Amino acid sequence: MAAGRKDVTVHVASHRKPRPRLLGGSTARTAATLALAGAAAATGFDGSAQAAPQLTPEQVRATVDRLYQEAETATQKYDGEREKAEASGKRLRALGDEAARGQAGLNAARETLGAIAAAQYRDGGIDPAVQFLLADDPRHYLEGAALAERAGARQSAAVAQVRRQLRGIEQARGAARTELAALRSRQAELRRQKETIDGKLAEARRLLDRLTPPQRAAAVEDGAGAGARASRSGSAAGARDALTAQGPVAAPTSRAAAAVAYAYQKLGSPYVWGATGPHAFDCSGLVQAAYRAAGISLPRTTYAQIGAGRRVPRAGLRPGDLVFFYSGISHVGIYVGQGQMIHAPNPSAPVRLAPVDQMPFAGATRVA
Repeated sequence: MAAGRKDVTVHVASHRKPRPRLLGGSTARTAATLALAGAAAATGFDGSAQAAPQLTPEQVRATVDRLYQEAETATQKYDGEREKAEASGKRLRALGDEAARGQAGLNAARETLGAIAAAQYRDGGIDPAVQFLLADDPRHYLEGAALAERAGARQSAAVAQVRRQLRGIEQARGAARTELAALRSRQAELRRQKETIDGKLAEARRLLDRLTPPQRAAAVEDGAGAGARASRSGSAAGARDALTAQGPVAAPTSRAAAAVAYAYQKLGSPYVWGATGPHAFDCSGLVQAAYRAAGISLPRTTYAQIGAGRRVPRAGLRPGDLVFFYSGISHVGIYVGQGQMIHAPNPSAPVRLAPVDQMPFAGATRVA
């Protein structure tokens, strides 16, 4: 029995909770400090080494400028792929129409062939020599034989027509399958470019949101002077006055003048990547729309636009010339004289006047 009681005692003792031991003075303070430090390290809210470094307004501006330039590069790739995708879609529809026409022709040829076969079946397909022997009038038979020969030739032609229609349909369908694969590939590339653009623009917005309103205004300021301030107000007349006060510069042709006039009318319009107007634009979309209004069709992207006309030196710029920037030819504007251009800068700024020397100059071309 004693042994049994001992076992019970040990069992109960193993389930007793130890009494909490009070910490005194410096020991308690040390433990609390360590606990808080551990929690801060675990959550990343210690406010020192774990916190993201605070950027100065100048650093934010430089980073935002870089993000906008990278987004513009991706936008031009997006615009190019979308143009190709639209062309692929048109070709695919044309091939579908071609296949449908071929199918209609095939159906007609098959009907002709079926009529010939039915006539032969009704005639019983008797051997010509036997028909000659059984004929009441051999002369009539010979006339009938000539008719049958012509019918045979017509049948051969009908068979050949069916074969041509089948080949044509198969070729159209094969080309359509190839075009569809190309279209799907371009659509996938469009989605990738869109994700890239959205990501960079979102990152730029996050950086700008950290700034105070005056700092944010300074970060997106492009330093274009009085003309830019007037254009930011959305006043085409004020922007034009700010420029022409220094002396008007005539465009070399009526079409160049029309393109410049269109660009002035769009001052203050928002920048939207991928947009070609009439109410919003990206940089190459504004250029394309301006010259479309002047009766000239330009390619969609900056990479193609720089090769669309005659190259001109910077010193020889005239209003209406296209001016390109950055080594990757990722930005474009329309020169309007006095060292100024009209361009669609980025999502933080509307269509505006700005100095040509604001960005790294890459070249210019004259399309009218």
